[in-house]
Amino acid sequence: MNGSFCRLPAALRQLVVSRPLLLVTRPLSQAAGGAAGGGGGGSSSSGAEEVAKLVRAHPVVVFMKGTPAQPQCGFSNAVVQILRLHGVNDYRAYDVLQDHDLRQGIKNYSNWPTIPQVYLNGEFVGGCDILLQMHQSGDLVEELKKLGIRSALLDAEKDHGKK
Repeated sequence: MNGSFCRLPAALRQLVVSRPLLLVTRPLSQAAGGAAGGGGGGSSSSGAEEVAKLVRAHPVVVFMKGTPAQPQCGFSNAVVQILRLHGVNDYRAYDVLQDHDLRQGIKNYSNWPTIPQVYLNGEFVGGCDILLQMHQSGDLVEELKKLGIRSALLDAEKDHGKK
């Protein structure tokens, strides 16, 4: 966990936790209609529909291990720190450690085997490595702009230029 986190730029490692975000912990199995009615072939379809609803519930959605205030793995922590660095404080975060069905469901939905997973405007972006690459290349600033989110890095550059 620490080894992978140490590869991040020093600016990311130095960020501190600002404020908790909305975290939904209702099990996916409950969201899909509960235990009544039994589980034959319809349950995986309704599970995929529920995952799709979660993905589209907000412009920025993160499926992670732990919470933004207390990530449970270095990669999830890095995603949270990258978003904070850009000033993205309004997003949905889902703790996959609280719901095995959600953890497997999101992997099936995206056809991506690892957590965390980041979605922008309902589209799968990738995991920690992709988000970090987008951050480093400047592509994340542009993607956030498409969502109507101004990256805090633009203001930081402007302030730095005044000095």
